[in-house]
Amino acid sequence: MTTWTLTPEPYDSPAATALWRAYYTEVSDRWYLLHQGHRTDPAELERGLAAHTGDELTPPNGQLLIAWYGGEPGGSAGVRLLDPRTAELTRVFVHAHLRGRGAAQLLVTAAESAARDLGAHHLILDTRGDLTEARALYARLGYTETAPHNTDVYAEHWFRKDLLATC
Repeated sequence: MTTWTLTPEPYDSPAATALWRAYYTEVSDRWYLLHQGHRTDPAELERGLAAHTGDELTPPNGQLLIAWYGGEPGGSAGVRLLDPRTAELTRVFVHAHLRGRGAAQLLVTAAESAARDLGAHHLILDTRGDLTEARALYARLGYTETAPHNTDVYAEHWFRKDLLATC
C-alpha cells in the first residue's frame, strides 16, 4: 500500500515549482470559469506565477512542505510568519487525482507543527467562497471563521486556529 511522506522543500525546487504551477493554474482557472466563462489567459497565468515566488516560505520565517505519494510530489502546504506570534497557512494543494487519500489533513497538521516550531501561537488563512473543499477541510480541522485579516481581492473567507490549544 502506498503511503504519504512529507518533507520540507525549498520553494524553488523542481517539485515545489511544479506543485505551485498546478495549484495556481487550478485556482485561477476555477475563478475565471466561474466568473468569466473561460480559463486563465496564459500570459496572465505566467505573470501571476512570477509575482508569487514563495520566497517567504523559507526558514527561519517560513516553511514549505511537500507530500510525496509513490515517490511523486502530490501536494504542498506552506506557512510564513506574519509577526512573532502569527503565521499564515498558504499553498495548501493536492493534485486532483490524489485527493481523498488523507494528504490535505496530513499537510495542514504538519504545517501547524511547522508554524509552532517557528514560534507562532495562531495560524490564519484566507480562501475563496468557491473553494468549498478547502473551507470544509479547515472547519473539520478546528479552524474558525473570523473577520477579514487582509484586503486580498480574492479572499472571501478568513479562518484562524489557536495552535497552543492543539499541542
